[in-house]
Amino acid sequence: MSKRTLALIAATVVSVIYGITFTIAKDVMPAYIKPFGFIVLRVGGSAALFWLCSLFVGKEKIALNDFPRIAAAAFFGVAFNMLTFFEGLSLTSPIMASVLMVTTPMIVLVLSAIIMKEKIVGKKAIGILLGLIGTILLILYGKAVGSGENALWGNFLVFVNAVSYGLYLIIVKKLMDKYNAFAFVKWIYLFGFIMVLPFGWQQLSEAILPAMPVSIIVKVAFVVLFSTFLTYLLNLLSMKQLKPTTVAVFIYLQPFFATVFAIGLGKDELSIVKGLSALLIFGGVYLVTMTKPGKQLK
Repeated sequence: MSKRTLALIAATVVSVIYGITFTIAKDVMPAYIKPFGFIVLRVGGSAALFWLCSLFVGKEKIALNDFPRIAAAAFFGVAFNMLTFFEGLSLTSPIMASVLMVTTPMIVLVLSAIIMKEKIVGKKAIGILLGLIGTILLILYGKAVGSGENALWGNFLVFVNAVSYGLYLIIVKKLMDKYNAFAFVKWIYLFGFIMVLPFGWQQLSEAILPAMPVSIIVKVAFVVLFSTFLTYLLNLLSMKQLKPTTVAVFIYLQPFFATVFAIGLGKDELSIVKGLSALLIFGGVYLVTMTKPGKQLK
């Protein structure tokens, strides 16, 4: 089996794990632990695992002038990103959250145009417009199963999380080009843990961890070990063999897996608004990410 095939498998596994995570995390919060408390567990546990692994990987010194970029990556890629996502997911449904996350590639393109002065013309501009319409429809009119008025706020927070993650991808790019990932990811998660601790400590202390059912403890462990730690390692494997544009395409599989898993367990249901919004967003993403004639993805 070729390295490229392994990379494609790794990217697919990441999409499956993320798709499952939307429902698994929803089962844990807010019933057993509130969103910010869950984040402290997730980031703290992952930080410990990354630092443990770094002991067995070749050490690489980080330049002092790169630590501000690492701190910014920790804020947008871990702290603000996860705080808005978990709070939003606790208020909305797995399907809507996963569809809103698909806007990330379009957000990256818009942010690149603003920050890096890249031009947006033709089909990309139309794609962004379609995606924006679909996103607004989903935020304003999408309804979660058994949800109240807070669903709108939850949808908005998930979208803010996608914007935050888009900024993270732009910030972390220079670090990826300069260092081995293990050299800086442990710092990103350490800084991220310090940032989320003030927000989640109170909620974590309120959760009675020993009294949690075994099934819930397993789901918490899944989010830490698989949804955070393992997915990052698999993404590294895929990014070494595939172009970023190819890896980005796999984010579009997340709503599919999230929908199948959520509906299969009776945690969510399809609706006309969700279907129409998804079509607009996927159509927009296709126009934004499609290659020019003669340029194929690796």
